Amino acid sequence: MPDHIRYDLLTQQALRSVVRNVLTDAAKKGLPGEHHFYISFDTRAEGVRLSDRIKAQYPEQMTIILQHQFWDLEVDESGFSVGLSFGGVPEKLGVPFEAIKGFFDPSVQFGLQFEEVAETEGQPAAEAAKPASKKKLPSTPAPAAAPPAPAAPAAAATETPESPDDKPTGGAEVVRLDRFRKK
Repeated sequence: MPDHIRYDLLTQQALRSVVRNVLTDAAKKGLPGEHHFYISFDTRAEGVRLSDRIKAQYPEQMTIILQHQFWDLEVDESGFSVGLSFGGVPEKLGVPFEAIKGFFDPSVQFGLQFEEVAETEGQPAAEAAKPASKKKLPSTPAPAAAPPAPAAPAAAATETPESPDDKPTGGAEVVRLDRFRKK
């Protein structure tokens, strides 16, 4: 049994549930106002359902946009499925939440990016979510007739000041978690 709480895994689960809740709401009520979603995912991940044609076009990763032209959005505990058109050809995709690499709603500049976390003491490797990290969301081409995915907004949440003078501006103070860990 590990001697510490896996906050990275707990955070991942919590942030993936944010994506699940937002998609569930969109499936029931539609997209409110100007909201729309860029969702990047690993096309090789277990449980991803794509046609062979789409998988050949996006062998590793792709970004889809849920805005005006999507249908049959269905969400369950493990993932979602949605109908989209690629080059005028309708396709039905299935994406487990574990396969998602990035989620971005440009209407409110909200983004999440999920990254790989190292294994520890028998626990399987997982992906940790980092809200709106400095890294850009993957730039895999989106479906036809859709604009390219914008970068995730930069946030101080993943930057760590080295001295008090290096604190980010804007009122937020970044605290390094490793300051609280046992050395």
